[in-house]
Amino acid sequence: MISQTIQEYNQVVNSCKDTFVKKTADYGTAWRVLRLPSITDQIFIKAQRIRSIQEKGVQLVQDDISSEFVGIINYSVIALIQAALPTDAPMALEAEEVEKLYTEQIQENMLLLNAKNHDYGEAWRDMRVSSITDIILMKLYRTKQIEDNQGQTLISEGVEANYRDMINYAVFALIKLNFASPHEATK
Repeated sequence: MISQTIQEYNQVVNSCKDTFVKKTADYGTAWRVLRLPSITDQIFIKAQRIRSIQEKGVQLVQDDISSEFVGIINYSVIALIQAALPTDAPMALEAEEVEKLYTEQIQENMLLLNAKNHDYGEAWRDMRVSSITDIILMKLYRTKQIEDNQGQTLISEGVEANYRDMINYAVFALIKLNFASPHEATK
């Protein structure tokens, strides 16, 4: 089962990376202007839209919830890249460099995925997509609180761990949505 998860995970992140690379070609690295709280808020908007559609059962804007989960993954990677870059890094980064940084962050996430999947026995496979959405929202509220506290925590993991968890949960949701019936996708 683990090798199946790795294969599915790679399919999802490769698709997300393809979108990210193409948007970098279109927009450059305009996202470099965003501070971490702004990126967190962008992810929040996407997660809140998913939850709203799940609760209402109807959407008026035609972008499906899968594209919002892709956005959660890509903005979380952006946050990790931003946090890792030195403060004097240039605003404009070459596309090849951005792709390399994206790959490095995803590889780091794969290590986390493997460790957690080992310990939790792939419990995510039995979760509802709506529960995954709620967990992402919880991680966002935690991240916002940590940001409001200037990154200070007493016992909790920092924002990086929350971004990494959001990536993995969004990947899990996309795996489930790719194999789910349309009715199950709104659960």
